[in-house]
Amino acid sequence: MVNIDTVYQRVLVIANKEQRGYITPQEFNLYANQAQMDIFEQYFYDLNQFARMPSVGIEFSDLDEKIDEKLSVFKTTTGTLGPGTVSATGTLNSRQIPFPTDINGNEIVYKLGTIWRQMAWLGVAAVEIHKVDHREVAYIHGSPLAAPTVDRPVYVLDGNQISIFPETVTSIIIRYIRIPLIPRWTYTVVNEQAQYNASAPDLQNFELHPSEEVNLVIKILELAGITIKDPSLYQVAAQEEMKSIQQEKR
Repeated sequence: MVNIDTVYQRVLVIANKEQRGYITPQEFNLYANQAQMDIFEQYFYDLNQFARMPSVGIEFSDLDEKIDEKLSVFKTTTGTLGPGTVSATGTLNSRQIPFPTDINGNEIVYKLGTIWRQMAWLGVAAVEIHKVDHREVAYIHGSPLAAPTVDRPVYVLDGNQISIFPETVTSIIIRYIRIPLIPRWTYTVVNEQAQYNASAPDLQNFELHPSEEVNLVIKILELAGITIKDPSLYQVAAQEEMKSIQQEKR
């Protein structure tokens, strides 16, 4: 986790060093979320690239393991879901399980992982539910050998819900990567100045790995440079970002 106040103060110092302009807390919070999501989404492209590279076999040096470590805080297993609702998908019935949401009903699933059926008599997630596309559903139901059963279920994605065949399957467990919480720098106004309020209930630090602190500062400066119409600030930040990327992938 990265302290949001540390990032904000560094951004202000750099942006104001040459009187480039003040970045308000409201602007910073918008930049902060965009910067965090940019870095977060890049993990998946990097993981795909690094996984194809040969392992160096040196502890703490494999790049794909490094990215996997950064994603570990977002990996979530949701306990038994269900029973869901039974709905007709064409002429076939399926059990529909909605994606997990937060307490406000907002979607939190960024990338869906493995889905299991809970085996009540074993007390463990024993049967993996395999994903198929909509076209395959009709084909497998037409084959006595391939037709899904409670011991060999399948699922398709329908928007933000999971449709499971057969509909008699209940007690679902899913593994997914959740969306990072939206960062928020909280403050109180004292003598017309915004002062950091670390005790505010809606304070939210960056959820990224501590090693991303510099990258967050750089990305926020890029966004701020565009807003305050200072191309030099944007260019300096962009050059630092490029240098960091080249160093990581060299």
